[in-house]
Amino acid sequence: MINFHIEGYRDFKSYYKRHVCNVLKWAFPRLVSYNRFVELEKNVMVSLVSFLYSMRGTETGIYFVDPTDLEVCHIKRAKVNTSQNIN
Repeated sequence: MINFHIEGYRDFKSYYKRHVCNVLKWAFPRLVSYNRFVELEKNVMVSLVSFLYSMRGTETGIYFVDPTDLEVCHIKRAKVNTSQNIN
């Protein structure tokens, strides 16, 4: 479930058919069909939420979410644009 969001597929069926069944086939020796997977998916939710809850950091009370894209320089100019050059 986490890998689906990391890989950037637009829909889960494409991700399952193209990525899981081909690229990740080695990780799932008893791979089920897509329809069966969707049926089993609800059983994973409690474990997934528990895992994500256990991975949280120290609570500070201040949280920010900013989806704004950051412009970066070309890799050839990376050494010129360091934090030392910022006043």
